[in-house]
Amino acid sequence: MKRLIALTAVAMLASTANAGQKCRGTVTLNSKPCQQQQSHITYITTAANPVAVHPAAKADIVDTAVGAGSFKTLVAAVQAAGLVDTLKGAGPFTVFAPTDAAFAKLPKGTVESLLKPENKAKLQSILTYHVVAGRVMASDVVKLSGAKTVQGQQVDIKVADGKVTVDGANVVKTDIETSNGVIHFIDSVILPADKDIIDTAVEAGSFKTLVAAVKAAGLADTLKSEGPFTVFAPTDDAFAKLPAGTVANLLKPENKDQLTAILTYHVVAGNMLANDVLKISSAKTVNGKLASVKVSDAGVMIDSAKVIATDIETSNGVIHIIDSVILP
Repeated sequence: MKRLIALTAVAMLASTANAGQKCRGTVTLNSKPCQQQQSHITYITTAANPVAVHPAAKADIVDTAVGAGSFKTLVAAVQAAGLVDTLKGAGPFTVFAPTDAAFAKLPKGTVESLLKPENKAKLQSILTYHVVAGRVMASDVVKLSGAKTVQGQQVDIKVADGKVTVDGANVVKTDIETSNGVIHFIDSVILPADKDIIDTAVEAGSFKTLVAAVKAAGLADTLKSEGPFTVFAPTDDAFAKLPAGTVANLLKPENKDQLTAILTYHVVAGNMLANDVLKISSAKTVNGKLASVKVSDAGVMIDSAKVIATDIETSNGVIHIIDSVILP
């Protein structure tokens, strides 16, 4: 009966201006003074009993996507990848969400193939590449040049002519807030790198000497494994700076240990992007020794080698290109 009285009083407030007082989410009856509340809960007070009225909570990322109606393919993919519980968790997460129209741009049969149980790992990799840890609003996104995803690789963010792209996909709607994060709509599916360090180096065409050395040292299988690894990769021109005959000598079977020591000095365990490199003064290499890192107006130096290109991402790590071979 007391609850009925309280709820009736709420209804009366909606139509009778002088039935009580209101301020910032708080209502008092019976001429009691209005006090500011710090929470988002509205309290309806009678002389006999206070009743708390909670506003409707926002839906989580998954339920928000379902409710939107334009993410049927994304939701189906999240379910097939076993990521529902994750995206309904506490988070917070920022999701760059491809619409159904975005998935429709993929080659025919791609979605159907990805939804098969045997392709679950690949689907997980693609979906988590669309997710960034934390709540990153549009006003934050436009200040970034890249963002590390839950998948581990980084997406490139560009702002030009009032438009924002994420790995080339246009951001078409922003700041859809949920209980555990925020959703930004994108018009294309973005894909993480799918070639490993060795295949990426081969495809680049400017690392023929490095690839030959890696094979001679018996390190190809290692650099094609899961990793992740960070490779400071000398170009063919970098190897050409060595004294005449040095490379040919190192490639001899009897010098395999020396070659291995040199090559592993160019590798750091983990996925170390350019922003991470800038924060350190040295890096422990797979060789076991420390390579110095110096940052100045002239650029970034790894020992005596200059970093000339960064963040070439692969399926098992990242490559930074250097202009000289560094020696332990």
